[in-house]
Amino acid sequence: MAREVFLPVAAQPSVDALCEQAERAEGLGYDRVWLPETWGRDAVTVLTSIAHRTSEIGIGTSILPVYSRSPALIGQTAATLQEVSDGRFRLGLGPSGPIVVENWHGVDYGNPLRRTRETVEVVKRVLSGEAVSYDGEYFDLAGFRLRCEPPEPRPPVDAAGMGPKSVELAGRFADGWHALLLTRDGLRDRLDDLRRGADLAGRDPDEIRVTLSLTCAALDDPDRARESVRQHLAFYVGGMGTFYRDSLARSGHEATANEVYDRWQAGDREAATAAIDDDLLDSLAVAGTPETARDRLESFAAIDGVDRVAVSFPRDASLAEIEATMTALAP
Repeated sequence: MAREVFLPVAAQPSVDALCEQAERAEGLGYDRVWLPETWGRDAVTVLTSIAHRTSEIGIGTSILPVYSRSPALIGQTAATLQEVSDGRFRLGLGPSGPIVVENWHGVDYGNPLRRTRETVEVVKRVLSGEAVSYDGEYFDLAGFRLRCEPPEPRPPVDAAGMGPKSVELAGRFADGWHALLLTRDGLRDRLDDLRRGADLAGRDPDEIRVTLSLTCAALDDPDRARESVRQHLAFYVGGMGTFYRDSLARSGHEATANEVYDRWQAGDREAATAAIDDDLLDSLAVAGTPETARDRLESFAAIDGVDRVAVSFPRDASLAEIEATMTALAP
């Protein structure tokens, strides 16, 4: 299985540092580098820089929020990134969450499923090079088309999602699904949702690429690796809205999910972190010595239905720890 890597948005002092991480990933044999867009550097500029600094490794967004750009602009951006990367781009889209969308972009976080669906559909039409006419609930477009040649090949358009309906949507309309912070059992449940979405659209589910992002720390100091990942998980479940908490609860860990969330919201971050026990940590992420981490990564890769495993990093990882983990888990 090809292995991919999520470039960290933290612990990066410059765009040049991110380009160096991408060059390192290319040298180590990773298949693609993904870059999220939150409230730091924008993903498009950074990926353009990476495209010019690399020659073989794929590049992708995971994810561009569907609320911060119009679908037509996202389509134009995808076409341009496909051009500057000589066909190495893959577009990952998703709704993000209200904490980012409303607090940062000042946009109402309404009906994320419908908005994601319409964005995916419009982007695909833009990338086809045909005139785009679209009558949707959120977007009403009439007659424009790219005034440059459409990209060849068309970059695939993936969708991220954690809940049953959002994953079903990916199966119906997108070229791939990006999975994040799911237990093994939770992942298998969502893969059933993906297949159901594909069936509804009359599609072959095997043609929809599943990319699983795993938070990883492979360090000589296993205690540091596990504590770093534990803190990362607590931050997302406790501090980044309800989606991560709800996803964990759906996986059979409702009591823990609520405890982490409640303690984090009360300001007791130490207790929130401690609530994630070792078994839960190992069901969500990869942490330990390089040898242990490699074995655990392979166990996730072996899950039926997963096509790509992407190495991600804890939010407090240092540059040295990022490089050590990337090297230890290289293909």
